[in-house]
Amino acid sequence: MHSAIVGNPHALHSPLVLTQAARHLAAVTLSVFPHTTAAGPAHLAGRDAHPDTLRRAVAYLEAHADQDVTVANIAAAAHVTVRAIQLAFRRHLDTTPLGYLRRIRLHHAHADLRAADPGRGDSVAAIAARWGFAHPGRFAALYRREFGRSPSITLHSWA
Repeated sequence: MHSAIVGNPHALHSPLVLTQAARHLAAVTLSVFPHTTAAGPAHLAGRDAHPDTLRRAVAYLEAHADQDVTVANIAAAAHVTVRAIQLAFRRHLDTTPLGYLRRIRLHHAHADLRAADPGRGDSVAAIAARWGFAHPGRFAALYRREFGRSPSITLHSWA
């Protein structure tokens, strides 16, 4: 992720990219150095979220896709534990909460690409970075998998 940020001027100015990089650094630090943090109440970990809870979580993600969102934020918005929201997304949507958020952001990037004008200087890299995608190549691969064509084709077919 580091080289994707340093080599991409759009990513250097994207709040979503920078907070994701900081979170990644914190996760790596926690995995490398010993710590004594607890995972949370064990008796609540196996409980799955109710469909209304999942709907609240999805609504929160859709309303906050342009912001720095953590799994803890999603769980709090849905009124359940982190483990319960992770379990609910895995069981009912076959993804993770942050994977679902990435898909929402991908759809927002798609809409921005469709509305963009390359003649005004709009670029795939800038739009990708706006939605938290620091690495243009990875963004293009995700985009192609979701929409069946490259983001540059979408950008240049606006007229």
